[in-house]
Amino acid sequence: MAVSLHHPFNNFTLKSVQTKTKSGSESRKLRFKPFRCVQTGENRRIVVKNGNDSVDICRLVNGMWQTSGGWGRIDRDNAVDAMLRYADAGLTTFDMADIYGPAEDLYGIFINRVRRERPPEFLEKVRGLTKWVPPPVKMTSSYVRESINVSRKRMDVTSLDMLQFHWWDYSNSGYLDALKHLTDLKEEGKIKTVALTNFDTERLQIILEKGIPVVSNQVQHSIVDMRPQQRMAELCQLTGVKLITYGTVMGGLLSEKFLDTNLAIPFAGPPLNTPSLQKYKRPSVAGSMVGVRLGLSEHIQDSNSVFSLVLDEDDVNSIQEVSKKGKDLVRVIGDCGDEYRRA
Repeated sequence: MAVSLHHPFNNFTLKSVQTKTKSGSESRKLRFKPFRCVQTGENRRIVVKNGNDSVDICRLVNGMWQTSGGWGRIDRDNAVDAMLRYADAGLTTFDMADIYGPAEDLYGIFINRVRRERPPEFLEKVRGLTKWVPPPVKMTSSYVRESINVSRKRMDVTSLDMLQFHWWDYSNSGYLDALKHLTDLKEEGKIKTVALTNFDTERLQIILEKGIPVVSNQVQHSIVDMRPQQRMAELCQLTGVKLITYGTVMGGLLSEKFLDTNLAIPFAGPPLNTPSLQKYKRPSVAGSMVGVRLGLSEHIQDSNSVFSLVLDEDDVNSIQEVSKKGKDLVRVIGDCGDEYRRA
């Protein structure tokens, strides 16, 4: 989901990091070091659960917001071919939404090819996580059911692996009605797990106190946006709810491509020519989801390298030095997801 929001990080500049040494100080750039891929597949996946509800997902999720337009024309066949390549490389979890253009339809074509062209044990590892982003209308049982049936049909699945629910206006308590009906659909087998997206800590606690078994909450998180590490993380640790986080490198803004670039100076650096780059320049977000530009570009090898990346003490110190330069975004924006509810 995109957001238009002015933010003090408009003047944020990625620079080399000053580090102290015995002989003084030196400037060095944050760069990946050579490393060996020694990681086994054991911790590539994680189980998110609440009570008897659970689903295992890949720890690195393929985000499909990029199929919604603005990143270039998506060719259906090329996109599905790309999804198969990601899955074959072990990146078998895809995140989408009913509002992400053809994302759910692409998944439906993809999962059918998996059924035809891959062995049954391969199919068992594939996961499709979708979101439901309804307008603020009355959340009746029939309305919720019809909406979820649309996603089930588009994705061509009997049961959704995970339905992540978004709500625009907390002053409208209809979100509790919607979650109750989603829970009923889960009991009927239409949904395997119920989850949230962009909910704040206060509302997450209310939902859990109502006995609604949400397994996760999808929020923004990075070295620039540390909001989930404040109130949200504490509640999740107490309740077992997991966070699925997105915007890891801010659409590419936190990469060597923009190192030593002052984005406040027109034409000083690479163009902000995608919705994600434009978005993350304004409200500074992050996470463990990597957007995939299916059929347009691929980063399968780089994505898989995440599982073997180890940060040493110097790396951690450098990251902490950068993060200290940021503002307290809870005070600037509010809690997790509040950027979607500002006037």
